[in-house]
Amino acid sequence: MTPNILALLGVDPSADLITVFLKDLVQHLNTSLTAPEVKSYSDAVYFNYYPLGISFLFVPQNGYKPAAGLKREQLKNDSLVLDSINIYNSPMPKATPEKSTTSSRTAELAFSTYPMSKWSLPLSPEASVSHESSIEISLTTTGKDFVSCLGEPDRKGGGAGPSSGSIGIWCEWSKHGIMVEFGGDEARGPQAWERGKDAVWRVITVFSPKQE
Repeated sequence: MTPNILALLGVDPSADLITVFLKDLVQHLNTSLTAPEVKSYSDAVYFNYYPLGISFLFVPQNGYKPAAGLKREQLKNDSLVLDSINIYNSPMPKATPEKSTTSSRTAELAFSTYPMSKWSLPLSPEASVSHESSIEISLTTTGKDFVSCLGEPDRKGGGAGPSSGSIGIWCEWSKHGIMVEFGGDEARGPQAWERGKDAVWRVITVFSPKQE
């Protein structure tokens, strides 16, 4: 049985839970599991699975400070814990001369779409406004869908400035451990928050729920 994605948080890179989870994703693509691209920094290590549309952020523990540019086999697995997971809804629009993009957005273009067309995220019972135990997510889930299930976000931002240079609107439901960045023209520009209800998610970040 595929592990709940929240159950992956807090484990190290070699955990069986991660292996089982990734193998299940690969089955939906009818391909083989390839090694992730590893990006190491002193305070964070990213495992990027571009074909699977998913990225794991591991945080060093117990004073461990990984050097930059380490390979997978050079990492100290027992000193890393999974802090958050990014799930991508791609492909994003390619940059054109009229619409420049930042280096971080360019990097995101490398991710394929998450291979699950429908999946669910468990919700914190104490914080749920819809009394649902989970939120069902598809590749077309919009801002309105998230708010109707999760309520108003604890934090939000983005959407300001001209369409060519602004960042998309984002919402965070801290008590559920869910942050959503939205894409498309509906998520950018001066009227982004008025149109945002129709914007489709671009990146979902899952982290441990934060209780007040």
